[in-house]
This record gives sequence, structure tokens and C-alpha cells, in this order.
Amino acid sequence: MILVAILIGTLVAGIGSVWLAAALSFGVLARYTQHMLSLAAGALMATAFMHLLPEAFEGGVPPHDLFLVLLLGLVFFFLLDKAELWHHGHEHHHGALSEDGHGHAHGHEHGHHHHGESSGQPGSWAVLAGDSVHCFGDGVLIASAFMADVRLGALAALAVMAHEVPHHMGDLVLLRAGSDNRRMALVKVTLAGAVTALGGMAGFWLVDQLREALPYFLVVASSSFVYVALADLIPQLQKRLTLPQTVAQVSWLVVGMALVALVGAIGHGH
Repeated sequence: MILVAILIGTLVAGIGSVWLAAALSFGVLARYTQHMLSLAAGALMATAFMHLLPEAFEGGVPPHDLFLVLLLGLVFFFLLDKAELWHHGHEHHHGALSEDGHGHAHGHEHGHHHHGESSGQPGSWAVLAGDSVHCFGDGVLIASAFMADVRLGALAALAVMAHEVPHHMGDLVLLRAGSDNRRMALVKVTLAGAVTALGGMAGFWLVDQLREALPYFLVVASSSFVYVALADLIPQLQKRLTLPQTVAQVSWLVVGMALVALVGAIGHGH
């Protein structure tokens, strides 16, 4: 039963985020992209601090050890980000110089996908490969949450879906800048998103074999969520805005937190 829940959660997170990204990039929701960034940041932080970390600290592991894992997790994701930026920095530099017209779309790319939009088809396949690996990792994290509690798993899946939206928007922009049409770009990114389910199955097996290490898995998931929110999403919101725009931005951040709190309260009620 837990495996079925993991598969549903990972598919919703992996594929749902791609389709929502397509709606924000190409469809009627395009005007709400900045609101989505605020919502995702709030949801990620609330999921980490209000649900995953408290669950981990109730597992009987010494708090000192869990805080150490949290710190190491943040450093790991920082180094991972640095490695990807270094790998793609040359392409990004030339893409930024030659593609001034894509500045708006580039601004919404996820921190893990700062690639030049002019990299063409070979580069787009490299992006999809990297995206698939990233989605596989998301699946493992979601499975860890589901193994602790179905409610936690649902929250983690929703949080992953929210933070992957700007990530996939960058992928769709890149693929469309190559030789892909809109439909083919959507199909390719959807297939990459579906790899989240494979990660979920792998995570189910891994956590089942190492069940006593579950609190550590939850802390690693928390460090991922906190890093993405503070290093990737919130910096994109740090720009000079009018007072109404600032109020809207903060409001959507609070809405993201409130949604997570509401889902958590409903879960406790059942």
C-alpha cells in the first residue's frame, strides 16, 4: 500500500510539475510565475520546518547528529549547485550574451539549470539527462517521507511539485530555443519528470532496508528543501517592487506556508 502511495505521489510531483510549468510558460497562467515562486518557497520551508524536521527529531536519534546531517546536507547541495554552475557556466555566459531576448524567461530558471538558451539540441539532451538524475533524487526523498508517514509523504510530494515548476520552466525554454516544437519539448520534459517514480521505488527499497536510518533521510530531505527555498527561489524574488507587488509577493509566500499547515492539520484530523 505504501509503495502504491509512493508511486502516485512521485508521479504527481514529477509529471504534475512539468504540466504546471507548461501552463505557466505557454498558457493562461504565464502572468502568475512570480506568485508561483513565492508559493513554492513558502511551501518548501514550511514542509521542512513544520513537518519533516519535527518527525525526524521524534525518531530517537541524538539532536546533535541530526543537526550535523542538516548542516552537511546544506553544504552538499551548495557544492552540487556549484558543480553544475561550473559545468554549464561557459554555455550560460555565451547564451546570455547572444540571447538578450530571453532575459525574462531566463529569470525564472531554477538554480540547477542556468544553461544558455542557445545551446541547441545536443545541450538539451544533456539538460534532460541531468534533469532525470535530479528527479530520481526527488523520488528518493519523497519515498523517505512516505515511509515515515503517508501525510508527510503527501506534503513532500506537493512541495517537490511546487519547487520543480521553475526548474522545468527553464527546461522548456531551453528545448524550445533548440529545434523542438512546444509539444515535443513538453513530451521530453514529462519523460524526465516521470523518472521521479523510479526514484520513489528505489527509495522505498533503500529506506526499507535501512529503516533505522529514516530520521537521517528526513533531515537530508529537509536540507534539500531549505537550500532550494533560500538559495534558488527567494533570491529570484529579491528585486525592487512597488508596495502592492511586495504585498502580493509576501502574501503568496504566506499562502504556501498556510497550505502546508492546512494539509498537515487535515492529516492529523484523520
